[in-house]
Parts: sequence; structure tokens; C-alpha cells
Amino acid sequence: MTDTPPLTPREAFETLLAGNQRFVTGVPEHPNQDAARRTETAPAQAPFAVLFGCSDSRLAAEIIFDRGLGDLFVVRTAGHVMGPEVLGSIEYGVSVLGCPLVVVLGHDSCGAVAAARAAVADGTTVRGYVRDVVERVTPSVLAARAAGRTEDADFIAENVRHTVDLLLERSRTLAHAVEAGSTAVVGLSYRLADGTAHLVTARGVEVPADATV
Repeated sequence: MTDTPPLTPREAFETLLAGNQRFVTGVPEHPNQDAARRTETAPAQAPFAVLFGCSDSRLAAEIIFDRGLGDLFVVRTAGHVMGPEVLGSIEYGVSVLGCPLVVVLGHDSCGAVAAARAAVADGTTVRGYVRDVVERVTPSVLAARAAGRTEDADFIAENVRHTVDLLLERSRTLAHAVEAGSTAVVGLSYRLADGTAHLVTARGVEVPADATV
């Protein structure tokens, strides 16, 4: 690996925003995607962000943020729902790999959120372990409804906020890193049609005002 200084949480966040802007405007640089980078990262990895996103096939992190090999430590589940193995993976990215940024990435037209909304609204149920996913998203749907929110974007944003809160509540490793200023946690909502990622919430880092939804 090259001997470059680690990014601060703010620098890591700005790097992601810049990559998303390149993707949106159609001028991606495709950094760190060549044979030289492959060779460089073979001995060890040093990603600058943990990306915890929904498993949706349209939410490919390295494409959305115009990054390459060794840049992002990616963890994905449907509806970005969280269990012990997910928490362990995220903690690994922070405590072992030293990532200064954790991103929770939701998106519009999320199937997990839609299923949870249907379950709350009319009692619709799903079979198998998909039900477990829906049940974990349901608290976000209930919170949005209780606040009088009715738009798809409201439910998506609430699910992102709920996940960020759970991360910091359940992982003392992550909470301590945020308190120490070595890591920040941000929640983003991705819009499928135009490719933009918008800030929903941020912990441990100041962000540009124009990044807010």
C-alpha cells in the first residue's frame, strides 16, 4: 500500500460527495480500478469508508461514488437491516481497518420499506425470512407515521435515521470512535432516477449545508 496519510472524517465524506457528483454529471474518473491498484492492494486493504447499504441491485457503492479497489468496505443487507454479524463487520471496518467514516445508504423505492408499510397499513405479511427483514424495518415506518409523514422519501429517511441511531446505540466501539472524533457516521438517501445521494443525518462531522435533504 502507498504511504499516504489517513483521511479525516470530513475529508472522507467530501471524497464520497465529489465521487457522487462525478457519477451524476456523467464524468466518472474510475479511480483505483487498474492493474496497478490491484497489485498495490493485494497485500492489505486500507479503505477510507465503511458503506452499509441496502442490497438493492441498483445501489452499487463503488459506481455511485466513483471509487475503486480498496476504497470502500461494503456491507449490504435488504433495507440495511442490522444483526450481530452486520455490527461485527462494521466494527471491523472501524476498529481494525481504521475507517474514519461509516455511511448508512438508503434509497427511494426500497422494497423492504414498501413491504413494511404494507404490513402496517393493511396487515400484509410475507413468508420465510423475508418477514424478519420487514419486522426490522417496521419501527421506522411506525415512527414516520406517528410524525404525520406520508411520502416515500419520509419513510426512507426515517429508516436511515433509525439505522444510524441503532448503530451508535448498540455498538460501543463505534460510539466511542465518534466521541473521540476518529470516526463519523452519516446517513444518506440515494435517488434512483438522478443518481444523487442526499444527507439525512450526520454524527461526528460537520457537513456542508447544501448536502442536506
